[in-house]
Amino acid sequence: MTKRVNIDRGAGIAIWRQIAEWLRAEVGAGHFEPGSRLPTEAEIAARFGVNRHTVRRAIAALAADGLLRADQGRGTFVAAAPISYPISARTRFSDIVANQARAPSGRLIGSGTEEADALLAAWLDVPVGTLLLRIETLRVADGVPILVGTSWFEQARFPSLVKDYAETGSFTAALERAGLADYRRKETRIAAELVDAEDARLLEVAAGQPVLVVESVNLDPDGRPVQYTRGRVAADRVQLVVEN
Repeated sequence: MTKRVNIDRGAGIAIWRQIAEWLRAEVGAGHFEPGSRLPTEAEIAARFGVNRHTVRRAIAALAADGLLRADQGRGTFVAAAPISYPISARTRFSDIVANQARAPSGRLIGSGTEEADALLAAWLDVPVGTLLLRIETLRVADGVPILVGTSWFEQARFPSLVKDYAETGSFTAALERAGLADYRRKETRIAAELVDAEDARLLEVAAGQPVLVVESVNLDPDGRPVQYTRGRVAADRVQLVVEN
C-alpha cells in the first residue's frame, strides 16, 4: 500500500470517491489479493488526512459494487469471486467448494429434538408428532462463512447423527456412518429475506443485509425423505446455478 496519497480537493470530485477509486486501483494492481484484509478505516483515514466517515463511505460504495466485503467484527476484505454453487440431484457442499480449489469445512453449532409439526411432517413425509433431530450447522469455505443451515431428520432412523456430524463436519459422511451410502436432491426452493441478528453474527455480515434462503429435501435410494434443510446463504458469496 502506498505510504502517502494526495487528495485533489479542487478537482470537483468528492473526496470519498477519490479514495474509492484509489482503493479500486490498488486492488486492480494486485496490491491486495482476493481474500486479503485492508488496513483499518483509521489507518486509511490517516494516510489521506480525512475522517473515518469519509473512508467508510468509500468502502461502502466498493462493497456495493462487490469489490470489497465488510465482515462485522473482522474488518474489510477484498472480495473473492463468488462460489458457483450448482443445484442438482447430487448437491454436496464439500465437493462443490473443493472443486473450486477452496477448503470446505462444517461446524455443529446447535442441536436438539422436537416433534414434527404439520410443515415438517409434510416435508419429511412422517406423521405429525414424529420425534425429529434438529441440527444447526455453519458451512465455511477458506475460513469465510458461507451458509447457516437448520436440518431435520427422523431421530429413530439416525440416532447418532449429531455425534457423527460433529466428528466429520459432513452430512454425507455422517449419513454413511448410519448406513445410508447415497442420497439425492428431490426439491430446492430459493427465496430471499433480511438476515436476522444471530445469522448476521455467524455469517459475519452487517445487520439487515439480504440472504438467500434455500429450502431442500433429500431422498434415500428408495425415494423416502431423509433430510429437510432450511439454509441461509450469504448472498454476495455464492452464485446459485440451477442445472437441468
